[in-house]
Amino acid sequence: MKITLKDGSVKEYGQAMSIIDIAKDISEGLARAACAGEINGEVKDLRTVIDADCELNILTANDPKGLAVYRHTTAHVMAEAVKRVFPDAKLTIGPSIDNGFYYDFDHAAFSRDDLDKIEAEMKKIIKEGKALERFTLSREEAIKFMEDRNEPYKVELIRDLPEGSEISFYSQGEFTDLCAGPHLMSTKTIKAFKLTSSSGAYWRGNSDNAMLQRIYGTSFAKKEELEEYLAYLEDIKNRDHNKIGREMELFTTVDVIGQGLPLLMPKGAKMIQTMQRWIEDLEDNEWGYVRTKTPLMAKSDLYKISGHWDHYKEGMFVMGDEEKDKEVFALRPMTCPFQYYVFKAGQKSYRDLPIRYGETSTLFRNEDSGEMHGLTRVRQFTISEGHLIVRPDQMVEEFKNCLALAKHCLTTLGVEEDVTYHLSKWDPDNSAKYIGAPEVWEETEQHIRDILNELGIPFTEDVGEAAFYGPKVDINTKNVYGKEDTMITIQWDALLAEQFDMYYIDQNGDKVRPYIIHRTSMGCYERTLAWLIEKYAGKFPTWLCPEQVRVLPISEKYADYADKVLKELKKNGILATIDNRSEKIGYKIRETRMARVPYMLVVGQQEEEQGKVSVRSRFAGDEGQKNLADFIKDICEEIRTKEIRKVTVEEQK
Repeated sequence: MKITLKDGSVKEYGQAMSIIDIAKDISEGLARAACAGEINGEVKDLRTVIDADCELNILTANDPKGLAVYRHTTAHVMAEAVKRVFPDAKLTIGPSIDNGFYYDFDHAAFSRDDLDKIEAEMKKIIKEGKALERFTLSREEAIKFMEDRNEPYKVELIRDLPEGSEISFYSQGEFTDLCAGPHLMSTKTIKAFKLTSSSGAYWRGNSDNAMLQRIYGTSFAKKEELEEYLAYLEDIKNRDHNKIGREMELFTTVDVIGQGLPLLMPKGAKMIQTMQRWIEDLEDNEWGYVRTKTPLMAKSDLYKISGHWDHYKEGMFVMGDEEKDKEVFALRPMTCPFQYYVFKAGQKSYRDLPIRYGETSTLFRNEDSGEMHGLTRVRQFTISEGHLIVRPDQMVEEFKNCLALAKHCLTTLGVEEDVTYHLSKWDPDNSAKYIGAPEVWEETEQHIRDILNELGIPFTEDVGEAAFYGPKVDINTKNVYGKEDTMITIQWDALLAEQFDMYYIDQNGDKVRPYIIHRTSMGCYERTLAWLIEKYAGKFPTWLCPEQVRVLPISEKYADYADKVLKELKKNGILATIDNRSEKIGYKIRETRMARVPYMLVVGQQEEEQGKVSVRSRFAGDEGQKNLADFIKDICEEIRTKEIRKVTVEEQK
């Protein structure tokens, strides 16, 4: 048989060979590093015997697929350690994930001390160097096998498999787990690992099921790689918007108010206000939008017309019972149906289009409690929402303009390099989720595909992520923990105008259905604030800062001059404060730096006599003395242009 390797070379063998034996034939070093094999694109266990011509890639921990096998085996080692330390813990599932692995257990919450004990036991298991052995049982035998070991979750998983299935297991000494594999040959292969955290997780992700305890960990083939990753984890922990946002007093949450309902504190509210005013002025003055203000709730009748009642009711806050109450209301999860009636309030001609409605909309969505997270996933939020009512011949150009506006916002915020673009399509295999004929979906998706290709925007296509009434472009980014969120959405809608009987009069006097673009220019303000906190670690561009300048008098003798400086700053629209405390100037400077204020103005005798200020910034450190008027001119220009100045190494500390 002929084995074609990754580099194109061919190995010939006269008999069947296991992947590990082929690896040894190539190189003993490769065999020691091997984690799995990829046969014709399918990842297989190193024990797999090859008896026919194929393409073979020996996977090491340097390959993502090989590293996944390495980490999956580490998860099994962790599960064995948990059973040794906490024999009553029940096993569930333990896959590898992008940055490591996890395993869920039915057990009381694990403390950091518990994780340390589990780590110590894992080291013993690895040192024992037990071989991992694969074996199979029939479905009936597998059920009995796990029933005898009192592992009810494993029994449930096996019962969900079709009758007649052959079930695979992996054992390492006295520990055996239900698993499809593949796995390493031995536990001694694992060189470096760390259990990073634990948290609650519902069995099978369903809040109606038991709450389990999930232990997260990671592992690498080299100690240096683990140390580098742990340093990265420490950095992202310090960038977590939940941590920084509370430290900076931007927002807080309160149990008696409710999960997913954050309180924006004065500084956070000021940042949202700054962004909101910018977006509204930008849309209205430069992009041709007109503003609406519509109700926060509506009768169920409205949502039945739009289709949201049938397709989205479980995600809405409904007030009333249709069987008992004359009228049932719901808080709005979107603004589009409301703006349609603004359009319908008067007859429109083809000359009136396009009409671009913009609204700073407060929306409500009944998110699952397990999905709540800081400012990124909330139940009430504010969005830079807009709906464009256009003629079909205007649709492509207006869609391009919506993309251009979104890119302008991303560039101004300094986050344009952090996003990915996605064409979110319908799922033809689950057509009940959507309205409209298949040909309409295919046509509209192709229009978006053509636009993105024409504009040279790289994108991926995601099946099943479309809105129920049309495909869309989702502009996504990841938070510091790697979870992807949608920041901006632009949707192509060729269907809802029919639902709402929307039309305009064309040049022939005929009634014609318009097309609709649903879009955000910057997305959800709360989520964007979270994104910016993590992007800049709280050191925002000056124009976004809730406190742009802090005036620091050297002593009480210069309080009057400091007040004069403060008044002049505020007169020019600069967000400034003063620190009049009877503290040493070095302490005040350190406090201001910790508060992430971009500029501090130190004033004393010399500054007062010369009408100057001593400037320190996080961009250039000590900038020396400047005339107050010159400083004001410079910072006002920085704010006006929304310049993003680079932070110096010194000031990052």
